[in-house]
Amino acid sequence: MDKLLLLRSGAIVIQLITVFAVYFLMALDISLMPLIVVICGETIFHLASILFYRKRHIRQHDLVLQLLADVVFLTLLLSLSGGATNAFVSLLLLPIVIAAVTLPTRWLVLVSVAAMAAYSIMLLKMPSHSMHHMDMTKHFIAMWANFILSALVVTLVVGALARMIIEREQAIAKQREEQLRSEQLLALGMASTQVTHQLATPLATIQLLYDELLETDPTNPAVQDMAGPLRTCATQLASFRELASAVRDKKPQRLVVSALVAQLQEQFQLQFPLQQLHVNPVPDGYIEADALLLPALFNLLQNAVQANQNQGQHQVNIDFKVHTIQSDTRLHITIRDFGSGVSDHQAIKLGEQLIESEQGLGMALLLSNATIERFSGKLSLINHPDKGMQAIVELPLCSDPQQVSS
Repeated sequence: MDKLLLLRSGAIVIQLITVFAVYFLMALDISLMPLIVVICGETIFHLASILFYRKRHIRQHDLVLQLLADVVFLTLLLSLSGGATNAFVSLLLLPIVIAAVTLPTRWLVLVSVAAMAAYSIMLLKMPSHSMHHMDMTKHFIAMWANFILSALVVTLVVGALARMIIEREQAIAKQREEQLRSEQLLALGMASTQVTHQLATPLATIQLLYDELLETDPTNPAVQDMAGPLRTCATQLASFRELASAVRDKKPQRLVVSALVAQLQEQFQLQFPLQQLHVNPVPDGYIEADALLLPALFNLLQNAVQANQNQGQHQVNIDFKVHTIQSDTRLHITIRDFGSGVSDHQAIKLGEQLIESEQGLGMALLLSNATIERFSGKLSLINHPDKGMQAIVELPLCSDPQQVSS
């Protein structure tokens, strides 16, 4: 919009210079005052547009309105200075070119039709003596046909090329974002593997010391308190090794939805006994995934719990819905917390890239999103209208186990 307004500013200055030069220097008989009135009206409209769009979000129909206004003002100026015989009548192509580069097809067609209609009206309104003078009828009709052909070429060819360029730039940008995220995930995976490997030896040493302390002083409360954390560390380390093996083997499994939810409930109750997990009726069906799906979903539950704890809340809801479009059946899993939520700007970026905040960098969401996408799924984060945030997971659902590939 800024460039269009700047272009119109220059056009108004050129229009004034041209009108005065033709009238005073070339001494041609033109309607000076009506032309000045039209240019003044265009200037007022232009200044009003600058003030109106200064702090306003620009939408597509705003740009269409400005281009149609340019067509109207150009048509008025041309009509007052020769109409279809004016040498500058091809300026009506400029709004079409701008629309071809900046607007979708439906708006481009609208601007093109308006410009072609303006030229056609000027041709029909030409005085009969102009048409018959020196037998210029065929010449003016040929000029009109040339304009229509030029407008169609701009609409079809330039519009198609502009859309191809935009689509290619979007594809390149998307590929660049995916490559950046893949590099981040690879770095996180290497760091996690390295840390896990480095922790294995100290953990084994602590386990040996614990066994010795348990033999020498089994009644010591401190020794008894060590049992739970050590068992948790050993279990998590073993789980990580199993997940690494599953990823390396790349063998998807047939996961029953109800069994998957039962595992989530069990882990949730063990790790967050003070939180309440409300699960709506679970649909029947199967999901094609591997062992990474469970921790990916549990990461979302952990984020929900953290959001609740920050606001003193104690409830997390899980809802299930099945949507079928043609032959594609997808399971929607909605995990809702009752925290404070996040801004819409953060909600868009969470899960797509690392974002620094008071709660961390969004690493768990990034990993969960990458895992869900591996199973042809999708993760969306939106604020709930009442309170809290919703993490909506979409996954392909199979009602028949034979539909799941081995």
